[in-house]
Amino acid sequence: MAIAALFLPEASDYIAPTASETVSLVQPANSSPFVLGLQACAREHKLSINVGVHEPTQDGKKVKNTLLWIGDNGEIQHRCQKLHLFDVDIPGGPVLKESNSVEKGTEIVPPFSTAVGNVGLLICFDLRFPEPSIALRRQGAHIITYPSAFTVPTGIAHWSTLLRARAIETQSYVIAAAQVGSHNEKRTSYGHSMIVSPWGDVVAELGGEKKDEPEIAIGEIDLERLDKIRKEMPLLRRTDVYPEL
Repeated sequence: MAIAALFLPEASDYIAPTASETVSLVQPANSSPFVLGLQACAREHKLSINVGVHEPTQDGKKVKNTLLWIGDNGEIQHRCQKLHLFDVDIPGGPVLKESNSVEKGTEIVPPFSTAVGNVGLLICFDLRFPEPSIALRRQGAHIITYPSAFTVPTGIAHWSTLLRARAIETQSYVIAAAQVGSHNEKRTSYGHSMIVSPWGDVVAELGGEKKDEPEIAIGEIDLERLDKIRKEMPLLRRTDVYPEL
């Protein structure tokens, strides 16, 4: 099987314990050793790479949580910015305020053509909102990405259910590369990277325990099956009753 694209998690460059450290560690993509290294690998191996990183905002007060598409020529060809930020403040429980350090995105980036199909980019907490994925499907997406760093409690409760729901309702492949294990004393991620088919089948899934070596899930994107599903069960939206997304 020829590997045409590699999908990596959200915030693959770092996950800091505080908002101030998140901002202090950020580097522009064009000078980040991490991003430059991935670009060199993409070029060397003729492999497209999808990766979540931090990028500085214009005023330098926050960061952008972005997802880069690095083409097999090593160039950054597409990027999107996380739309929905994870802000949780539970009395007597955890407090996670992504908005303290992250600037929210302002647009849905249209799907783009790749060797594995038309890809639409979304990130982590965007998974809880069906509207962006439905919009991407309407614009021609075959694959929707959700690179993530889900918390363990929310991952146990909702991760696979949400991924399968987004795949089924858009009749698209969903690829969700996920951070796993402890990052620092404040953050642990659920893991369970997953590829889901347009029918809702789990094509591949990794575990929830951090290993000594990185794990990679391999799955085939079958666009003929995708077309068959869409033709045999057409989802004709009633835009005369509710707005088109």
